[in-house]
Amino acid sequence: MAIKLSANYSKKLGLPEYSSHSFSASVEVELTDITQVEAECQKLYGLLQHSVDQEIQQVGFVPSPGYGSNGSRNGNGHAASHYHPNGNGRTYPVTRSNGNHQPPAVGDRWNCTDGQKGFIQRIVNENNLDKGEVDDLANQLFGTGVKQLNKMQASQLIDDLLVKAGKPATRQTRWQQRPASTTTQPA
Repeated sequence: MAIKLSANYSKKLGLPEYSSHSFSASVEVELTDITQVEAECQKLYGLLQHSVDQEIQQVGFVPSPGYGSNGSRNGNGHAASHYHPNGNGRTYPVTRSNGNHQPPAVGDRWNCTDGQKGFIQRIVNENNLDKGEVDDLANQLFGTGVKQLNKMQASQLIDDLLVKAGKPATRQTRWQQRPASTTTQPA
């Protein structure tokens, strides 16, 4: 009796600009003896892992900042000049009071969400934190200025700023959010 053994190894890596790439490899073998399964699994896993890891190093195309917006072509081949990225991979139309579509000034653009931007600014203002020191902290933590932080980085910066200001951090683990349950045993 033949035994079929299928093995699969997959890896996905995050890339800049909310991009990622993944690679997967599968193999199927037939065994004649069930005692071979453990050794064959170990062998196949090592082989597949090595193969996938070698191939995934070839990144290929990575979109540049602003890809698909600000005058470039969108996915439909249409010009997207009247749309502006909001920092989370989507674009929105920008209309001035005269009806012309114009993107906001580049210096005013933040990569995190508008809510995160407002919260960071509020923490800085309410606690009289030096904006230069906050930008230095962002550079120390993430190698970039506050306005260039992505959503995850901005969230971490917010927590660090709250701690610096002597306030509790915003994030809680799911274990901290729930009170400990007490169960009573029937008498």
